[in-house]
Amino acid sequence: MRTYTPTSSEITRGWHVIDAEGIVLGRLATEVATLLRGKHKPIFTPNADTGDHVVVINASKLSISPRKANDKLYHRHSGYPGGIKTENLATLLGRQPERVVKLAVRGMLPKNRLGRQMIKKLRVYSGPTHPHQAQRPTPRVVASNAPATA
Repeated sequence: MRTYTPTSSEITRGWHVIDAEGIVLGRLATEVATLLRGKHKPIFTPNADTGDHVVVINASKLSISPRKANDKLYHRHSGYPGGIKTENLATLLGRQPERVVKLAVRGMLPKNRLGRQMIKKLRVYSGPTHPHQAQRPTPRVVASNAPATA
């Protein structure tokens, strides 16, 4: 049996929009990474980018436990000696909620040029609107284990 390799003419890129309101960060990131890699398609190939474009809205309304918000740390380095800066999830979510989602998804993609190509198809917005209506994205529902509010 020969290994199937899709050609560029066989790859069709769809658009998906995901509302992140009330969804746990890890569950959102796994669903987005699956769509970006193309694992939901029958033509999935590990060494080819067969994934779709994903638009995430309401990134500032993620469901995060208070303990995770204080304990999870994000580091960045300026490149200079002593230039490391650290902040927790709560402050980064308040300052740049788009970055929280992008970093979570990026950690679930391949760590090579293929992963860098896939992350370019992700668009994250902190509010409920996005400028990609012309692409007619299909809404995607992500199951969440967040506690139900009565």
